[in-house]
Amino acid sequence: MARKKNAFYAQSGGVTAVINASACGVIETARAQSDRIGKVYAGRNGIIGALTEDLIDTGRESDATIALLRSTPAGAFGSARFKLKSLEANKREYERLIEVFKAHNIGYFFYNGGGDSADTCYKVSQLSQAMGYPIQAIHVPKTVDNDLPITDCCPGFGSVAKYVAVSALEASFDVRSMAKTSTKVFVLEVMGRHAGWIAAAGGLVQDHGIPVVVLFPEIEFDEARFLARVDELVKAHGYCTVVVSEGCHYPDGRFLAEQGTRDAFGHAQLGGAAPVVADMIKRAHGHKFHWAVADYLQRAARHIASKTDVKQAYELGKAAVQLALKGHNAVMPTIERVSDSPYKYKIGTAPLSEVANVEKFMPRDFITEDGFGITPACRRYLLPLIQGEDYPKYQDGMPVYATLKNVAVAKKLPAFELK
Repeated sequence: MARKKNAFYAQSGGVTAVINASACGVIETARAQSDRIGKVYAGRNGIIGALTEDLIDTGRESDATIALLRSTPAGAFGSARFKLKSLEANKREYERLIEVFKAHNIGYFFYNGGGDSADTCYKVSQLSQAMGYPIQAIHVPKTVDNDLPITDCCPGFGSVAKYVAVSALEASFDVRSMAKTSTKVFVLEVMGRHAGWIAAAGGLVQDHGIPVVVLFPEIEFDEARFLARVDELVKAHGYCTVVVSEGCHYPDGRFLAEQGTRDAFGHAQLGGAAPVVADMIKRAHGHKFHWAVADYLQRAARHIASKTDVKQAYELGKAAVQLALKGHNAVMPTIERVSDSPYKYKIGTAPLSEVANVEKFMPRDFITEDGFGITPACRRYLLPLIQGEDYPKYQDGMPVYATLKNVAVAKKLPAFELK
């Protein structure tokens, strides 16, 4: 009888408040199928762990510790911004992955990430067939940007949306209380390179009577119109809040926040739209302002994670293993919305050939005609995703999070140099 195949799991790109919930779903489901799946290895620092044969034996962790991952933020095994080039440009890396998988009897590849990860997962599935060592490659969706196609939403987004909506509301209450003699404009910068889903969540404060201007990547930035709208709201209400996506850009494509540098994936390094926008307001109208950049806080805030998001993240990790055991390959489990109210969904499947390198943007009918707010259709979409609280356990006033032992697996191959 052939040996049971082992599984490999890795986290990729920017981490989220719930990516470990997906890891928990993968590992617990695989453990429950120990008659069909052998060991579950994880890549230390994402795909780099596979390339350098730096594997972690998750079997050295107790069931209680793995269960605690469900309420632990960030990447328990380490992640990495490391994009594999095309098969033609760097075939050696893909061949190395197959060599490592073969050496450790790995037949299941679960890659937890965004669009770039879906592309890598798809290429691995193709090359494994060509090299005569089949790997069932399943992509586990994750991205706070909510920009993966086909799936209704992406694990990580609901929690960051909840954090941004709550933070914008609380800061707006602060500004409102001080506006008579002090700050009149608060600017909050949020993530979202090309898609404005996170910024849209800030627009939910409209429902609480807060005058807000939202700047989306999907809408070209018009400085004159923007400044006029801010001044109009300040005169009418005494204050206003601005939620700006880091991907907000001018008509010529230049980002407001562009720093002139690139990240590891080759994307423009962003960060700094909030002070740019705040300075515009100060120069044009003289309004006193404060600004903040949500940055890592928005994606690490497990203490206020959406219960819906945590549940879906776990379910998609579980579904990935179930798909592999059913013989699927080069696919991604998805969320299929059945109804908005009451919110109902089911788990579906999408081929990676239709997911890789495709971005999902905000529909135009989710953005108000003037380009500065969200529509009722957008509210109907967003509200179910931020519902419910899934607080971690607390001890001595601090949340209890898991720190894994991450015991290394003995290496079997020669060292491999990353280029």
